[in-house]
Amino acid sequence: MFYYPRWKTFAIWAVVLLGIIVALPNALPQSVLSRVEGWLPTRTLTLGLDLQGGSHILLQVDRQDLINERATAVRDEIRTALRDARVGYTGLTGSGQTLQVRLRDAVDAEKARTALNPLTEQVSGGLFGTTLLREVEIDQPEPDLFRISLTNEGIDHRVSNAVTQSIEVVSRRINELGTTEPIIQRQGDDRILVQVPGLQDPARLKEILGQTAKLTFQMVDQSTPVQEAIQGRPPVGTTVMYSQDEPSVPYLIEDRVIVSGENLVDAQATFEQQTNQPVVSFRFDSRGAQRFGQATQQNVGRLFAIVLDDKVISAPQIREPILGGSGQISGNFTVQGANDLAVLLRAGALPADLTIVEERTVGPSLGADSIAAGEVAAGIGTLLVVIFMLFCYNSLGIIANLALVANIGMLIAILTTLGATLTMPGIAGIVLTIGMAVDANVLIYERVREERMSGKSLIQSFDQGFQRAMATIIDSNATAFIAAFILFYMGSGPVRGFAVTFVIGIATTVFTSVTLTRWLVSFWLRRFKPTEIPRGIAARLIPDGTKFPFMRLRRLTFTLSALATIAAGVLFMTKDMNYGIDFLGGSVIEIQSKEQVADIADVREKLAGLNLGEVQVQEFGSPRDVMVKLQAQEGGDVAMQQAVEQTRAALGDQYEFRRVEVVGPTVSGELALAGTLAVLASLAAMLVYIWIRFEWQFGVGAVVSTAHDIAMMVGFFVIFGIEFNLTSIAAILTIVGYSINDTVVIYDRIRENLRRYKKMPLEEVINISVNQTMSRTLLTATTTLLALFALYWFGGEVISSFTLSMIFGILIGTYSSVFIAGPMLILFKLRPDAFEEKGEEDKALPTAGAQF
Repeated sequence: MFYYPRWKTFAIWAVVLLGIIVALPNALPQSVLSRVEGWLPTRTLTLGLDLQGGSHILLQVDRQDLINERATAVRDEIRTALRDARVGYTGLTGSGQTLQVRLRDAVDAEKARTALNPLTEQVSGGLFGTTLLREVEIDQPEPDLFRISLTNEGIDHRVSNAVTQSIEVVSRRINELGTTEPIIQRQGDDRILVQVPGLQDPARLKEILGQTAKLTFQMVDQSTPVQEAIQGRPPVGTTVMYSQDEPSVPYLIEDRVIVSGENLVDAQATFEQQTNQPVVSFRFDSRGAQRFGQATQQNVGRLFAIVLDDKVISAPQIREPILGGSGQISGNFTVQGANDLAVLLRAGALPADLTIVEERTVGPSLGADSIAAGEVAAGIGTLLVVIFMLFCYNSLGIIANLALVANIGMLIAILTTLGATLTMPGIAGIVLTIGMAVDANVLIYERVREERMSGKSLIQSFDQGFQRAMATIIDSNATAFIAAFILFYMGSGPVRGFAVTFVIGIATTVFTSVTLTRWLVSFWLRRFKPTEIPRGIAARLIPDGTKFPFMRLRRLTFTLSALATIAAGVLFMTKDMNYGIDFLGGSVIEIQSKEQVADIADVREKLAGLNLGEVQVQEFGSPRDVMVKLQAQEGGDVAMQQAVEQTRAALGDQYEFRRVEVVGPTVSGELALAGTLAVLASLAAMLVYIWIRFEWQFGVGAVVSTAHDIAMMVGFFVIFGIEFNLTSIAAILTIVGYSINDTVVIYDRIRENLRRYKKMPLEEVINISVNQTMSRTLLTATTTLLALFALYWFGGEVISSFTLSMIFGILIGTYSSVFIAGPMLILFKLRPDAFEEKGEEDKALPTAGAQF
């Protein structure tokens, strides 16, 4: 079984070397990569916003805005249709998606229906325009009353089209800013995800994206003093609008639009020749030039207003006809303000208002600090695991470490090839993979030791050890994969980054441990011809043939665990958990003082006068760093953005804004639901998998022990007041995967021993199995904890709570695998005869672990 033909050897090493070559550019500085030959790989990992800085903004199309616009348009169509049909009506009113019109005479009902029927014509919808739908339905509850309703499917169609158009407009606006590799994509039915790496001015990006940029040229009504219109009622066909100046100036604007922004073909920021002030020069298309020329010819001497999003930019006087189709917009602009307006006009208007419902912004300095912390943590974690494996297994430890290096190289290579984005949680996934990568090797080595203890030859021991460990490796990693896949499917943002890294890490771990490790062991056996398995410190720390009576303690451990679970539940219901903004909504702002020490009292005093509700200010990391938390604002998403801008204005001179996270109430509710569903879905999927692979008692036992771990972690968050956010859900789901992994290893040994010792009491079989797998359980937990401790101490403040909860989860998961999962099989009266095979006689009792 240890003979490898040349083609297989070549294939294994080709895959490994290809992975290392593709991953190598990530370890080289840019100056070296620029000199690399063109045929060699130079692509590197895409760093997430939390590592290189930038902005993540989630925009939502304002559905109500579209409904209002559509209702206004339909109201105008109804007026036109009835007027053309010469049908009199006494009232045309509406609310929400419903309009109704009452006729003067019910005799005209048939004429009215005929006139209004074109509104109900079907339009093309769906992904490829192959679906027909109605945007308007007409009902006649009374002979002289018509009720016209906008259909939900019609509104959905309008929202979908608005998202598609908005993506194009947003893309043009962001590309005009000169940013590199922005990500702009649809998310869900009515949202747009915008990620701009390396952005230095997120406030400018939000201002650019937050404006609809509906530009119109309208006449100013000078027949009525504007103050009379404000105090009384504006004349029919006019609206009072205010300028962008401070203080704002009111204007009485005619509703009739002369020319709109749709007729613009170009807009550029320039300087006015006489005053040298920044202005925006624009140029119309032929139709716009004609209409604008006619309007200015007919209204010489009057004022006309240039209106952007219902705000008057300027209202110059028409001194002479403007016939060239071009002009200038002046409005006390700064150079950047003129540039931004030109960008907006060139990109075009958004079809609907876009609301920022989620924002996560990281400054470049914090990103650089995160990269440095992640590199140090990964390096130290790897070094600790390598040293530990050498002490544990001597020569075999060298093989495990070679496989670990190959594993990390292949993991980074796959992430690089896929163009995956590496975030700080992603680095945590790599560090966790480092800790768990040796798990399969430990399983194999410990199984080889057992086979050797039973009297088999060295070659037979390795052969049987690899074969018998294979099923356990597949089962344990499959359950971890289920947790990671659900985390990816139901997670978002950084959580998905963690899940992607974890999933790929599981795949590379299985390959390197089963294929590469086996080849290296085969080479070691042929080259060095050992006569015995190397004995490292593992054999001394965990003696062979332990006989600890774990099952005798089951009543005590059950009682303690039940009390702890009840206590965690009571605490959860009576004490407020420290929910983060991911679940409550609100804002988290990390700032750094430009002085050596931040004045927290001064920060509190400045923010207290802004009337932003509850504001928490605390030191974060170094004495220069401060964390500010703002509660969710009553005005919704728009009010929350305004609160952040007020905070910037109050503190911007003395502090650098290193990180800003804003989550609106809509998104926070969705994240809470998604997190809960992710945990429940992972438990259900694992129950099904283990039920299929084992028996239902195993599935229920695994789920109960995992639910115990979740309850303990919730209690941990409540007692220590650690913030519970999206990364906390990632930690819980990872511990679910780890705990199930640990449990499956023990269950796999129990199933094997049930087939071997059919007449032995179930309690003794479980004791034997737990003792036989104890070395693997402790060694795997130790290697994982070494990697996590490195991440906790050196990974930075941002993910310290994430790693601390992971450390606690590893400890509690190891406990539950031994003291909860095993005894559950006794509680549910697992029958050993379920594993009987015909023609198989009962094996001899084991020499170790059977007597208590």
